[in-house]
Amino acid sequence: MEARKILIVEDEKKIADTLKFGLSEIGFHVEIAYDGKLGYRLFCAHDFNLVILDINLPGMNGYDLCKAIRSQNQHIPVIMLTSMGALDDKIEGYDSGADDYMVKPFEFKELLLKIRALLKRTMNQSLPVGNVLKASDLEMNLDSKEVKRDDIMIHLTTKEFQLLEYLLRNKNKVVSRVDIAINVWEVDFETNTNVIDVYISYLRNKVDRNFEHKLIQTHVGMGYILKEH
Repeated sequence: MEARKILIVEDEKKIADTLKFGLSEIGFHVEIAYDGKLGYRLFCAHDFNLVILDINLPGMNGYDLCKAIRSQNQHIPVIMLTSMGALDDKIEGYDSGADDYMVKPFEFKELLLKIRALLKRTMNQSLPVGNVLKASDLEMNLDSKEVKRDDIMIHLTTKEFQLLEYLLRNKNKVVSRVDIAINVWEVDFETNTNVIDVYISYLRNKVDRNFEHKLIQTHVGMGYILKEH
């Protein structure tokens, strides 16, 4: 099998070079860009399987770079690796299109677990369980990435789409915050993190606010359910 290609966009040379060495040692093909604009040029010029990027980058910051990457490729996994650990920073990162977010300092083994999980997920995306998911008058097309309710188009960010997809695949079933953290973010969030609640609120504003029947419901102390009827 051809080596998986990873693009690292990181202006701290020591970190970038250490990551390249560690990932290359276990069989990945790694390219490095030390600024955002070069990173985007490399991304457009080569076929990568995954991108790791910092936020505070010269030339083009990580948020803008992630959005630019998403405009070219909706599916490639993107991991933000940054010293910016506030909840608002994480939310902006996910809203920019990141699949995962790690705060420096970090453990290389944890990063490797995330890389492997994301690559495994993208390999499995070619085998969705049905191309259209439905609940009541809500419809999600996994091929076109379109979401409609009562034939009204709903525009979602990448992470909102993934969260709604998980709820749809488990419709009429209560899923806990831990379930969501593991299956959508592929991490086990610390108990005091409310990023999941924030994203549930985002979804409700887009999916339920203008409709009489509220699909996304809270089961206090248990989790959330997307209830069809």
